[in-house]
Amino acid sequence: MRKIAITTVAIAGVALMALSGCSTRDTSGTGTAGAAGFKAGSTIGVALPDKTSENWVLAGQLFTDAIAKAGYKADVQYAPATNTAAEQANQVSSMITKGAKVVVIGAKDGKQLGPQAKAAHDAGAKVIAYDRLIENTKNVDYYVAYDNEKVGELQGQALLDGMKARFPDAKTYNIELFSGSSDDANAPVFFNGAMKVLQPKIKDGTLKVVSGQTDIKQTATAGWLAQNAQTRMDTLLAGNYANTVLNGVLSPNDTLGRAIITSIKNAGKATPTMPVVTGQDSEAASIPLIMTGEQYSTINKDTTKLVEHTVQMIKDLAAGKTPATNSTAYNNGVKIVPTYLLPPELVTKDNAAASYKNNQTLEALTK
Repeated sequence: MRKIAITTVAIAGVALMALSGCSTRDTSGTGTAGAAGFKAGSTIGVALPDKTSENWVLAGQLFTDAIAKAGYKADVQYAPATNTAAEQANQVSSMITKGAKVVVIGAKDGKQLGPQAKAAHDAGAKVIAYDRLIENTKNVDYYVAYDNEKVGELQGQALLDGMKARFPDAKTYNIELFSGSSDDANAPVFFNGAMKVLQPKIKDGTLKVVSGQTDIKQTATAGWLAQNAQTRMDTLLAGNYANTVLNGVLSPNDTLGRAIITSIKNAGKATPTMPVVTGQDSEAASIPLIMTGEQYSTINKDTTKLVEHTVQMIKDLAAGKTPATNSTAYNNGVKIVPTYLLPPELVTKDNAAASYKNNQTLEALTK
């Protein structure tokens, strides 16, 4: 986490300059009206999960600064490292009690926040699901995220392309699959997106999952914790690759990707050719690994842009306007949630400098 503070300070200033811009108005009629709006100085609650990923740490600071800059009072809270789902529910309840007009929720477990979303609505507040969908409740007004199915598709294609380039003489490839935490609604979206690309190649024999672990329950990484990914990778290597070449690993994010790389190196499987390892989030610690080839790819999902659009939604609601949406593809089990999706970008060594051109911290790491 040592580099996270540097990233946060450097990027936050850049992001805040952009937050005064306006979004295109929604003309689709799929949004939820902002009703009468609310006045400057009102409280805006932001509930985020634990700080297991760099992008969550950055988001908290960006929300704090941007909401204040927009003229509102920010109540930004993180769930603790233990008992996070229950504590996050308590935090959201506290925000509602304090009179928050909008509650932005990056859910630790989107299945457990229905009562809090209802309480927010009963109190007249709007609920915005941030990055992760809140499930099985009609009391969520908007969802703002990157296109997470596309993220998975990009990861799956990067794994294929990377192995083809790195192992040009191979006719088939040995791989292993990792997915995110089972309490994160995004984890299956990432995984299913990747499997849309990979499953046909598994079926035709181009890809072989040597361990046989292809079900998401087998590939899940509890809590998105690096140590859990490294332990599982250690076990997979010891049990399946004593005399077998590993060509690639589908990793759903950078934190897990680095843990997987550590396991591969410890097991002596990084030579003569490093297996292809994917990632996501453009974490500062992973960019040097991409430039040296230890990690093949990541996904650029600029947190500043995601926060920017969320704050624009808050401004629209304050003004009694309907925030912009561009997707009706997300059904939370009870309703289709009006959604705004941002486009993700695949990053490899070849395009890293261009992708991070306006991000001073990450741009410096590509030189």
